[in-house]
Amino acid sequence: MDVSSEIIHSLLPMFMFASLGASATTIGFIEGIAEATAPVVKVFSGALSDYLRNRKWLAVAGYALGALSKPLFAMAPTIGVVVTARVIDRIGKGIRGAPRDALVADVTPPHLRGAAYGLRQSLDTVGAFLGPLLAVGIMLAGSDNYRLAFWIAVLPGLLAVALLAIGIEEPNHAHDTEGTKRANPIRWRGLIELGSGYWWIVAIGAVFSLARFSEAFLVLRAMQSGVPTALVPLVMVAMNVVYALCAYPFGKLADRVSHTRLLIGGLAVLIAADLALAHGTHWGLVVVGVALWGMHMGMTQGLLATMVAQAAPADARGTAFGFFNLFSGGVTLLSSILAGAIWDRVNPAATFYVGAGFCVATILLLASVRQRSHTQP
Repeated sequence: MDVSSEIIHSLLPMFMFASLGASATTIGFIEGIAEATAPVVKVFSGALSDYLRNRKWLAVAGYALGALSKPLFAMAPTIGVVVTARVIDRIGKGIRGAPRDALVADVTPPHLRGAAYGLRQSLDTVGAFLGPLLAVGIMLAGSDNYRLAFWIAVLPGLLAVALLAIGIEEPNHAHDTEGTKRANPIRWRGLIELGSGYWWIVAIGAVFSLARFSEAFLVLRAMQSGVPTALVPLVMVAMNVVYALCAYPFGKLADRVSHTRLLIGGLAVLIAADLALAHGTHWGLVVVGVALWGMHMGMTQGLLATMVAQAAPADARGTAFGFFNLFSGGVTLLSSILAGAIWDRVNPAATFYVGAGFCVATILLLASVRQRSHTQP
């Protein structure tokens, strides 16, 4: 599915900008809306997976919806159709995301969860760099034909749905509590029972999301640095190769070191990425910034999932992942809109400077939490 999605996502900002005449503000708004849609849906799909005590078929439904959205990109005559396709695709991601993440925790021993989420992120990212590589090949062979690339992206999406439906079985111990009374997970008491440690992680993730606007702006930065159009998707390839190589080692490291210190390290790397991209008028510096961006992703994304899984009760993990993604995604919407507005009204460099400023704010929050309780990982 990542091969399918990343063929489209690596080309979509250029398609909207060059073919449909969208501004950076419009692209930021579309990306923000799309990325905020999935977390809203994750709340309900995660809670539903807790209530039904079944993860697989919700995931299958989500992957199927994502696959069925792909032809709309190929046929889109206007920005409105692109928005519709992006929202449908992100609804599918929302349906599958929390049940899948909870399923990882269900099948993994607690002392190996950092490694498990790191491995999942790493393998997930393999598709994320194969997709842009295919996009480059299609664009070179097809004389910059965006719509041809979008049509080709339909096939791997359908294959992913078939593989999940046929090849994955729900673990038996996901039904261990079948004899207990089922309750609605989205209720005030249930949210309180998630615990203060969990809600601190949600707050940290939300502030962190202010610093992590849409990666569409990395693509736009590469376009401005003089990279030929057909080669711009290689920017996402570079980011995802680094991401894939870093995610598992740092996931294993998260099982042995302070989560707070590792997260602060990831934020420091993101600051370095923002500074490189702010000065990235040459393609070489853009590549450095993009690689650092991928490194910070490898250091932090599996780590945040591990922190949520460790803090949440076992029978409410779906709900916990859903609300974590809801708050983070809502803030991502605001950060992407803000990034696009700064890009258009000030300059591209200012967008990345502001991102670095939000990183500093997150580090200060983490330092204050650490001072309040030295017992938290």
